[in-house]
Amino acid sequence: MDYDGQIMCGITGAVWTDAGEPIDGDTLARMTDVLAHRGPDDRGCYTSQIARQAFTGEVAGVALGFRRLSIIDLAGGNQPLSNEDGSVWLVFNGEIYNYRTLRRRLEGSGHQFRTTGDAETLVHLYEDEGTDFLKHVEGMFALALWDARRRQLVLARDRLGKKPLVYRLEAERLLFASELKSLLEVPGVPREIDPSALDEYLAYQYVPHPNTIFRGICKLPPGHLAVYRDRRLSIEAYWKPDFTREIKRPAADYRAELRQAMTAAVEKRLQSDVPLGAFLSGGVDSSIVVGLMSQLAKEPVRTFSIGFPVAEFDETSYARQVARQLGTIHQDFQVKPDALAILPKLVWHYDEPFADSSAVPTYYVSQLTRQHVTVALTGDGGDELFAGYPRYRAVELGDWFDRLPSGLARLAAGEYWQRLPSGVRQKSWLRKFKRLVGALGRPAQHRYFDWISIFNETRRAELYDESFIAQLPDSDPFGFLAGAFARTRGRDPVTAASLADLVTYLPCDLMTKVDIASMANSLECRQPFLDHQVVELAAAMPLCLKYRYGRGKRILTETFGDLLPRSIRRRSKMGFGVPLGHWFRHELKDFAHDVLLDTRALGRGYFRPEAVRNLLADHQAGRYDHSYRLWSLLVLELWQREWMEQGPGVGGQRPVKNTNPDLRPLASDPSSAL
Repeated sequence: MDYDGQIMCGITGAVWTDAGEPIDGDTLARMTDVLAHRGPDDRGCYTSQIARQAFTGEVAGVALGFRRLSIIDLAGGNQPLSNEDGSVWLVFNGEIYNYRTLRRRLEGSGHQFRTTGDAETLVHLYEDEGTDFLKHVEGMFALALWDARRRQLVLARDRLGKKPLVYRLEAERLLFASELKSLLEVPGVPREIDPSALDEYLAYQYVPHPNTIFRGICKLPPGHLAVYRDRRLSIEAYWKPDFTREIKRPAADYRAELRQAMTAAVEKRLQSDVPLGAFLSGGVDSSIVVGLMSQLAKEPVRTFSIGFPVAEFDETSYARQVARQLGTIHQDFQVKPDALAILPKLVWHYDEPFADSSAVPTYYVSQLTRQHVTVALTGDGGDELFAGYPRYRAVELGDWFDRLPSGLARLAAGEYWQRLPSGVRQKSWLRKFKRLVGALGRPAQHRYFDWISIFNETRRAELYDESFIAQLPDSDPFGFLAGAFARTRGRDPVTAASLADLVTYLPCDLMTKVDIASMANSLECRQPFLDHQVVELAAAMPLCLKYRYGRGKRILTETFGDLLPRSIRRRSKMGFGVPLGHWFRHELKDFAHDVLLDTRALGRGYFRPEAVRNLLADHQAGRYDHSYRLWSLLVLELWQREWMEQGPGVGGQRPVKNTNPDLRPLASDPSSAL
C-alpha cells in the first residue's frame, strides 16, 4: 500500500498586510522549530512577498512553516506543498481517511498530482470547491491554506477537535500555529494572562475555546473554518449536527448500522505503512476498538496499558483479560508517584494551564507505545456518545429530584448531608453523594456545572483575592457549557448532558490531553468512535438504547458482545485517573506545600493566601478531598514559573535546533505575479 500521509506534524505561520509587520526568516524558523517534537525529522518553510500597493489592506506577505515526522522517506511527503501553478499553498497536520476516493474524483476532473499522499488532495479539492471543500473531507486535521489569487488565508480544524489550532489577530497581521509556544516566538507577542480565562480554567480544569490563557490569542473551535482577507477574519462552522433530533427506529436496525459504521471507522484508521497498535484500558470502548482491529488485521494487534500501585485506579488486570481473549501482543506499565518528575515537561508541552491529571499516565502510555509503534488507536468518545460517565446517574437522579414535592426536595438537598464526614478516599461513595446533594437545589444545567466544576462559583469566590475579582468581566464560565446545552433543546437530561460533553469536555480536555501527550512522544492517536458518521448516528439514538437503570453503553455491549469478555461487559467504568488524594497526603505533601505556599505563589495577587492554606490543611487532615483543586493550583503555579517568569524551554525542554543538513532549506517565493 502506498501511504504517504503526514502522520505527525506541527504547522505555523502568518499573513500580513502592506502596513503590517512581516515575519522574517529567522522568526519563522524559530516558530517552526519550537514544534520539532511534533515532527523531528523534517522542516519546511515557504514565504512570499507580494508587490506592495500602499494602504490597500490586502495581504502583502505570507509565511508558512511545517515540521514533519518522516514515515516514508519520499520527497512527495514534504510540506508546504502547492497546486500545479503555485497559486495555492498548504500546511496540514493530520490524516484524511477518504483521500483515495477524493483523489480518483479529482484526477478524473483533470488535476495533476505530484505526490501519493493525502495532503495534496486538499489543495486540489479547494481549487474545485472553494471553502466548501471541508464538507467532503473525512479525517482529523488542522490546516492553513494560502490562496494567492484571492489574497486570503484559510484556517480549519476537524469536526471533533482532535487536532489543535491557535491564532492571534492583530490590526495588520494574523499569526497561527498548532501550539501556543510557536506564537510566543514572534517578537512583541505579549504574555498577558486573561483573567476570564483563568476563571474558566479553575472551573473546568482547562481553558475552553475560543479562549486561551493569553489575552489576544484564541483557539479555532472544532468544526470551524476561518478566512482572513482584507484585514478581516471571518469564522463560521462547516459542521454542526442537529442534536435536537431524535430518530426512533428498531433497536436491531441501530445495532446493525452501528456495527457497520464502527467497523468502517476502524478500517479507515488502519491505513498505515508504519507499525500500528492500540491503547487498551480494559474498558468497553477500547476493547471494542481492539476487537474490531483484531478482526480486520492480518497479524496480532499490539496493545498497551498503564496501571497504578493503588488498586482502585488500576485496570491492567482487565486489559490483560481482553488481550488474552483477542490474542493481542500486550504490554503494560505501572505509574508510580515518582513519575511526577515528568510534571515540568508536561507544563512545557501543554503551553497553558491544563489540570487533567490523567495527562500523566497518558504521557507515559504514549511513551511506552511509541517504543513499539508509530500509530495507536484509542477508545475516546464512547462515554460521551453512549452515556458512559458515572455522572450521568447524577443527572438522572437530579431529574427525579425535580419531580419531587417541594418539601421532600428541600429535605433531600438539606445541609444535614454536608455535615457527614467524606473520608479520605478519593472515589468514596459518600464524597460523591455529598457532591450530588449539594447541587440539587439549583436549576438542572447549573447543577451539572457544579458537578463537573473543579472550583464551583462559591469556591472560586472564596479563593480569589478582591483585587482579582475586580478584574473579572460580567460573563461567567457557565456560559460555555450553557451554549452547548442550548444545542440539545428537547432532548432528555442525560442525552443533553452527554452531547454537551461531546462539544465541550471532549475537545477541550480529552482531545487536548491525548494530542499533546502523544505528540510530545511523536505518536499519532486515532479515535474511531469520533468518526463523524458514528457521531451523527449515536446522537440521533433514543436514550433507552444507550442508558437504563443507571448504566450506560447498553447498545455497545449488545452490539459488540462477541468481542468482550463477560467480566468487561458487566464491570463499572473506572476512569483513567491517578491517585491524587493519596499522593497529596503522602508523596506530594511537602512538594505541594513548598510550591503553593511559596512567597512567589502567594504574592501573585490572584488568591487569598489563607484560602490556599485552608485547602492544603483540610485535605491533608482528611476533612475533605481537595485533590483536584490542589492539582489545578499546583499546575497553574508551575505553568506561571515556566511561561511567565522564564520563557519557553527553561523548565521543560528547549526547542530542537535544525542541525540536520539533510533538512530542506527555507523556500522563498518573491514573485509579484501571485
